Amino acid sequence: MSVPRALAETVAMLERTPAVARTLLEGLPEDWLDTPDTADGWRPRDVIGHLISAELTNWRPRIETILAHGTTQAFPDFDRFAHVERDAGVSLAALLARFAELRATNLAWLAERIQSADDLDRAGLHPALGEVTLGQLLATWTVHDLDHLNQLFSALAGSRDAAVGTWKQFLGILLRRDAPTA
Repeated sequence: MSVPRALAETVAMLERTPAVARTLLEGLPEDWLDTPDTADGWRPRDVIGHLISAELTNWRPRIETILAHGTTQAFPDFDRFAHVERDAGVSLAALLARFAELRATNLAWLAERIQSADDLDRAGLHPALGEVTLGQLLATWTVHDLDHLNQLFSALAGSRDAAVGTWKQFLGILLRRDAPTA
């Protein structure tokens, strides 16, 4: 049986995220890496730590819950801030390597579990959102990655916010950092 097109497209995006993050961040001096994406946001190491947490306790456990229990059991909780204590003192290079390893393992696991397009229509139970499908979960995984890659770019740009001077008025990435959030 061939891999469903939606899954292949999802995997094509998900497999790129660790390489994009590593290429963007590895080896940069600390002054590039110590600015959050917004005033109360995350620095790049926080973003990578959070992505590791999602690989460990979000995506795969939720997929497993859908496949094993459908809507009869809600997804397990996900601690969005587990990285704070867990990753204290861990180098960014080590975090990037761990993220790449976990992502590769989870995508290999996913390829073994999803056998048909019908699997993508299987439903699960999100504790706050109610019924969701596996296809929606996979789409969310990709957009979650893109959202956090955007955070990385925003944090890096933020490290040069003051240095650009009056050119800031033309730099949307810096202006969006200052925009009020809803």
